[in-house]
Amino acid sequence: MNKYLPVLKRVNLFRGIEEAELQSLLSCLSAKESHYEKGQTIFFNGESIERFGIVLSGEVQIVQDDYYGNRSILARMDTGNLFGESFACAEIKTLPVSVIATTESELLFIDYHRLAVPCARACGFHCRLIQNMLNIVSIKNILLTQKVEFISKRTTREKLLAYLSAEAKRAGSNRFSIPFNRQQLADYLFVERSAMSAELSKLKKSGALTFHKNQFELLGIGGL
Repeated sequence: MNKYLPVLKRVNLFRGIEEAELQSLLSCLSAKESHYEKGQTIFFNGESIERFGIVLSGEVQIVQDDYYGNRSILARMDTGNLFGESFACAEIKTLPVSVIATTESELLFIDYHRLAVPCARACGFHCRLIQNMLNIVSIKNILLTQKVEFISKRTTREKLLAYLSAEAKRAGSNRFSIPFNRQQLADYLFVERSAMSAELSKLKKSGALTFHKNQFELLGIGGL
């Protein structure tokens, strides 16, 4: 665990907690480290969870598959981010999504009940942890609202432009990279990959943007 302390120091859940205190805190939270291979399922749709995870290295995606096997990517979490905390906190009996490792990943799992209820020693960390958790959940709700804005657009073109514009704003530059390949981007925006690829080609030909793999550059509004 010591080699991941620099990562844990940057995790928002532990904001305001000194590195020297982290080891005893993790013990108090009954934290357990686990390794997952690429493509391995971490949480299955339909199960009940009492632990949430922190990505120490690698990446995971929260996905939802419909009856016909069509997949939608609801969110992605890379190093330092939490996943499953909302479902664990809400004590959902049947998980409506699955969580999958999209790369080889090291994950840390924390018992939600250990976080929410002070231990017998009444560690002073718990108030800070709960405040930090509320902040994390609130920020994710804001990001979810933003995604709803993307997918509520009527056309594939509008969804693409809304998403890419938001990514450019987040990067602070008209040149930026996105965390998805083409299929993942289509799954994230809830569109057909072929239709999305066609729209990207049209936008490129019109001079609105250029791209190579997951690298994009917005060129202006002339072709929009």
